Amino acid sequence: MSKRVYPVDIQRITKAELTTSKDLVVAEEPLEIRVGYGSANQREQTTLTVTMRTPGDDEHLCLGFLFSEGIIDNQRDVLSAEYCPASDPGAEENIMRLELAPDLPFEAARFTRNFYTSASCGVCGKASIEHVQQICRKPVGDFKVSKEILYQLPARLATAQTVFKHTGGLHASALFDLQGNLLLFKEDVGRHNALDKLAGNLLLTSIDTGQTMLLLSGRVSFELVQKALRLGIALIAAVGAPSSLAVDLAREYGITLVGF
Repeated sequence: MSKRVYPVDIQRITKAELTTSKDLVVAEEPLEIRVGYGSANQREQTTLTVTMRTPGDDEHLCLGFLFSEGIIDNQRDVLSAEYCPASDPGAEENIMRLELAPDLPFEAARFTRNFYTSASCGVCGKASIEHVQQICRKPVGDFKVSKEILYQLPARLATAQTVFKHTGGLHASALFDLQGNLLLFKEDVGRHNALDKLAGNLLLTSIDTGQTMLLLSGRVSFELVQKALRLGIALIAAVGAPSSLAVDLAREYGITLVGF
């Protein structure tokens, strides 16, 4: 299994001295996402994207990515998810193929991406309001949450982030119930990947997202609101600030957006 952290030699500078010591940094490696599709007796394969991610929860990441893009609607649309052989030694866990159900409509030309997806910005320029309208529904959550509960969420998430404590180099997406209890959380070097991992994990549970809150560890972009909208989440809170498009999308679909 690929490591999530790596030791490095660093120079630590203080007012008094310069010393050499060991430190830990978060791992960042490419993941190629492939899908097998078509009828049972005429299967085909295509590569959807390559994303830079922190190894771990790769199946959840792939499932969440397919769900966020509207390729699948539930876990039953995917028969299996397995790593593929790689030509480079040590890269065996950097290619994952998901077998789509034979009866699932899939147009490869529509979804195939011929460009690199970075961990920091997701699939830049691809998302559109029209795409959101095709694959998303308006959240049905109708509830109130006190500001005292919202203020507690970052600290409760931080308590659970063991890898972040050692590296300081990970984003997180966390799902809380309306009482502020942490239900699920995922970490990754990329903000979008962390939320896709959470989405993929959610597909395997029976959690009612209409009665939950999403906490993000950084700024809120259009795509992150889109992914939350796809999940049916009605309240997004974040440590960072939202972008103009994120605000526009949240307003259009009635999502409560809380930033710093």
